[in-house]
Amino acid sequence: MPDIASQSSTRELAQRRRDLSPSAEVAFQNFSQTVFADGALSAKVKQIIAVAVAHVTQCPYCIKGHTKAALRHGASQEELMEAIWVAAEMRAGAAYAHSVLAIEEMKDEEGRVKKPGTAAGV
Repeated sequence: MPDIASQSSTRELAQRRRDLSPSAEVAFQNFSQTVFADGALSAKVKQIIAVAVAHVTQCPYCIKGHTKAALRHGASQEELMEAIWVAAEMRAGAAYAHSVLAIEEMKDEEGRVKKPGTAAGV
């Protein structure tokens, strides 16, 4: 499997994407510009959030692009690293929290396999 992080988008590929679906490309670009514009949250904070989310979604293009954008909007390296740690905790926390689903299934399956009064639970 090719290493996606080492691949980069070229202007030619970006143009091809635009050519294949120009109205969707324009709509997406407008949406992106609107989302990342200053509002109740500053563009800097939005880019820091994007860096954290990109680590959870594991998109190398997003990690690189939003890290550069966050730095351009004044984010410090320390702010970005803290956001990445928050993302790591949330991802790990989700696995921890959802472990109860597996434990519940184990318990249910154990009850089905070990029915009282039967040999080997059959």
